[in-house]
Amino acid sequence: MKSSRIKNFPISFFSAVLGLAGFAIALKRAEQFLGMPFAISPGLLVFSLVAFGVITLVYLLKIIYFRDDVSAELRHPVKINFFPTFSISLVLFSVAFLGINPLVAKYLWLAGVVLQLVFTIKVLTYWIQSEHLQVTHMNPSWFIPVVGNILVPVAGVELFSPEISWFFFSIGIVFWIVLFAILFNRIIFHPPVPNKLLPTFFIMIAPPAIGFVSFAKLSGGLNDFSRVLYYFALFMFVLLVSQMKYLHKAVFYLSWWAYSFPVAAITIASIAMFHFTGLFFFKLAGYALLALLTGIIIFLLGKTADSIRKKQICIEE
Repeated sequence: MKSSRIKNFPISFFSAVLGLAGFAIALKRAEQFLGMPFAISPGLLVFSLVAFGVITLVYLLKIIYFRDDVSAELRHPVKINFFPTFSISLVLFSVAFLGINPLVAKYLWLAGVVLQLVFTIKVLTYWIQSEHLQVTHMNPSWFIPVVGNILVPVAGVELFSPEISWFFFSIGIVFWIVLFAILFNRIIFHPPVPNKLLPTFFIMIAPPAIGFVSFAKLSGGLNDFSRVLYYFALFMFVLLVSQMKYLHKAVFYLSWWAYSFPVAAITIASIAMFHFTGLFFFKLAGYALLALLTGIIIFLLGKTADSIRKKQICIEE
């Protein structure tokens, strides 16, 4: 039984790490810029690292004992897009460690960035060479490899030459624009996305929200283009919240963790807007989004724990 659970352990489990790490960073930013009277981000960061370690260990066992199943995930038109969640986790942890231990942040960033480049090339090669991809395979999870590249400058600007960060930011922002156009064509003119993947629509918030933070880092502060990115991310958040009646049709699955990291991204971006402008609206938005994010994380942790207990995940699809 245990071996079958490991055999069916999905790479998408790392999405939970993105949500938890993003939540820890959002709380840290709130403690820094919103004047929160208590600090719980260190404890959440430790919890995120433990979750990352456990998920990594289990997936390593899958690689050792069920290599064919890992290869099958790498050839799957949807699952392949979740492999960069591992490298993105490392980059996120480097952001979290910037103010704690710059040396640890540097090594995490290096490992994450190298793997991110490898996964980006791997995924793009699959898209280019695959003879079986159909428009209906396209869904918002295809943004995941892009998000990792856009995230690189958040810590990279402070750790290494900004030219490296510009390299990754350029890859991410251009491919985001291309994929966004393809995705809208798929949404409007083709059959609906499967119910299980409906929560991944929230991933559309992440590229412009993270892009705003990264471009502000690269350019030294708030400017016209970073404003465009932030306000587009904010609009996408409002648009998707208005679609919740449609998106909520999905039965709980690990894809529901797709709600967490994008909401963390727009929360961090809103707190950064308050830091740049001092406008009360962004402080209010930061607190409201942080409250929403807290509720989402608590809900997802409860549902995931319950699904594990009932053996409803890590089963053959």
